[in-house]
Amino acid sequence: MINDTPENKITYYQLLAFVSFLPFDRLLSELTLIGLLLHSIIHVKKDRLRNLFTLQNGLLTALFLLGLLALSWSDDKAQGIKDLQRQLALLLFPVIFSFLAINIARYKNNILFFLTASCTLTIAYLYADAFRIILFYDMPFHSILSVSFINHNFSAPVGIHATYLSLYTALSLSFVIIFFIEGKKSVRLWMGIMALVLLAGLVQLASKAVLISVLFYYCIVFPFFIKQPVLKKKIILSGLTISALVIFSITHIDTLKRRYIETFTEDLARTSIANEIAEPRLSRWKTAMQVVSKSPAWGHGSGSEKRLLTEKYFENKLYQSYLLELNAHNQYLSFLIKTGIPGLFVFLAVLIAGMRSALQNRNSLFACFLIMIIFVSFSENILDVNKGIFFYSFFFTLFMYTGKPFTGIKRFTNNTRLESSMK
Repeated sequence: MINDTPENKITYYQLLAFVSFLPFDRLLSELTLIGLLLHSIIHVKKDRLRNLFTLQNGLLTALFLLGLLALSWSDDKAQGIKDLQRQLALLLFPVIFSFLAINIARYKNNILFFLTASCTLTIAYLYADAFRIILFYDMPFHSILSVSFINHNFSAPVGIHATYLSLYTALSLSFVIIFFIEGKKSVRLWMGIMALVLLAGLVQLASKAVLISVLFYYCIVFPFFIKQPVLKKKIILSGLTISALVIFSITHIDTLKRRYIETFTEDLARTSIANEIAEPRLSRWKTAMQVVSKSPAWGHGSGSEKRLLTEKYFENKLYQSYLLELNAHNQYLSFLIKTGIPGLFVFLAVLIAGMRSALQNRNSLFACFLIMIIFVSFSENILDVNKGIFFYSFFFTLFMYTGKPFTGIKRFTNNTRLESSMK
C-alpha cells in the first residue's frame, strides 16, 4: 500500500499488475497496458504534454520511428504494418511515462520486487508441475534434468518462450542479489531463497545467451559498480564460484551438456545436423547476409525479412528453415535486412546511449538489462516477439525515467558520486 493521490495509486497498482503478468500469457499484459494507457490519457494535463518532446523520449522511441520510416520503401507494407502494431509498445511506454504524475523513481523498487516475486512463484510452480508429472508416471527424481523438463519443455505450462522467461528471471535474480547485498539483514534469508529458486530456474530454462550474459555481468561488470574494496573482492569471488558450479553442472550432466555445449557447436556448424528440427544458425545467418548484400545502404523495408529469407532458404536448400518460415534469429541482422547499415547504427547507438546513462547513474541493474539485450540479440529477434518487445520497451523506459535526465552531453567522471542501483 502507498500513501499517494487516487490517480497515482491507480497508476501504481496498474504498473504492479503489468510486471506481475509478464511471465504469463501476453493477453494479460496487453490488457493491463491498455488500461494504463487509458488512465494516463484521462488524467493528462497540458504541462505534461511538453514532456513528450525530449531527447530521452527520442532515444526510447527511435527504433519504432525507424520502423515507421522504413515502411515507406518496403514492398511488404501489409506485413510491415503488422510488425509495427506488435512493436507499438516501443512508442506507448515513453508516451505513458511522460503523462504520469506519479514519482516513478520513488516506487521503482516496489515495481521490480513484484516482477521478482512473480518470476519466483512462476519458477516454483513450474518445478512443482514437473515433479507432479514425475511422481504421476513413477519416474526417478533425476528425470528433472532430462530433456523432458529442460528449456521449452520446462516453460510450456505457462505458455511462454524459454528465452523470454529467462530474461525476466535473470533481471529478477540481479535485483534480488543487489537487494541481498544492500538490504536489511532481516530479509536476507528470504532474498537468498528467492535467489536460489531463480538461479535454478535460469539453469533449467537453459537459454544459452541469457546464462552467458548473466555470468559475464556478475564476473566482469557488476564489481565495477561496487565501491568498497572488501565487498568487491567478495562479489568477484562469489561470481567466479557460482560460474564454476554452473560450468561444472553443464559439463557433467548429460542433458545440460547436450543443451549448452553440443547444440552451441551445432549452431556454428557449416552443414545441417541429422535429425535436427532446423538448420544451424550459422547457415541461416549466411543466408541473411545474402539478403543484406542486395541492399546494404537502406535495407528492404519493414516487414520484408521473413519473405526474403524464406525465398533464400529455398534457394540454398535450407528446407527445414523454409517450411518453418524462420526469421534471422539475430536482431542485428534483422535491422540490416529491414533498414540497412543506418538502421543497425541507430540500434547500436540506442544501446550505447543506454549504457552511458547506466554508468552516469551508477545503475548496475540497468547495465545488466542492457548486457542481456546485447547478448540475446545475437541469437533472437528480440523485437519481433511480444514478450521481448515488452521486456525491452518497459524496462528501458523505467530505468531511463528513474535516473538522471538524459541529455546526451553530460560527461561521466571519476568524481561522480557512487549511487547504487537501489536508489
